[in-house]
Parts: sequence; C-alpha cells; structure tokens
Amino acid sequence: MQNGNTNKIWELLNTVPDPEIPAISVVELGVIRNVIFQENSFIISITPTYSGCPAVKAFQDDIKICLKENGIENFELKIVYSPAWTTDWMAEETKEKLRKYGISPPSEKAICPQCNSKSTTLVSEFGATACKSFHKCNDCLEPFEHFKCI
Repeated sequence: MQNGNTNKIWELLNTVPDPEIPAISVVELGVIRNVIFQENSFIISITPTYSGCPAVKAFQDDIKICLKENGIENFELKIVYSPAWTTDWMAEETKEKLRKYGISPPSEKAICPQCNSKSTTLVSEFGATACKSFHKCNDCLEPFEHFKCI
C-alpha cells in the first residue's frame, strides 16, 4: 500500500476514534492536519487540541495500530503546533455528532444537548477533560459537558 494513495490514508484515519470522545474520529476532530507521500513514506501531520493534551499519545498509538493493521508500514507521525488547533476546524456534521453523543458542541453559549435549552448553568470550568466544561440544564435539569471554544 506504499503507492502514495493519500486518500486511502485519510479514509483509514477517519476510522480512528478520538480516545476521549469515541463518537468522532481524529479526522473529524480536526487534529489530522495533512497527509503527504514523500520518499516512499506517508507523513501525517497532527496538531493536538492543546499542547498538554493527554490524549496525544493515545491517538498516536491508535493511528499506528490502524495503519499497520492495514498494511501501511512506512509512515511518520509529525506533531505540528502552529497554527494552533481551533474548534473552528470542526465541521457542522462533527458538532452534530457531539450533540447526539450528549456533549454540547463548541459555541459561545452552552446549549443542552438533551432538550436544546439555552437556559444552562456552568457548574465547573473543567469537565472530564480540559477541553470541556461541566454544565446543568435549568429546564430538563440534566447535567452535560460543553466542548469549549478554542
């Protein structure tokens, strides 16, 4: 599979779930920035959601496993910090997947993913991961996480 088909690599990477939010892939999250074929090797550029993201090692390992299981042996994972990752890199379809999964997608106001209420209260600036905050809906009373705008 070392024929330089970067589209196939993108397809494979799109099957690798985000380790913290398995409802979306690392491609959908926007951390896969580029895939090029150079000197008989695929170079995959990754931009972490933030420089101290603990999931980076997990998704690097998951990517390596996925590629090797699909016959891709010659590749390099390259961490790129500039430009910095932003939630603007998420497509609307990805944000909808987050909502269906129960996470309020990035927006200026946390909207309840269960009942779509805008009447919510911030409980904690930090949720299960640093990229999410913890909220409560004032209408349906359900707790939920909101993906922070970055």
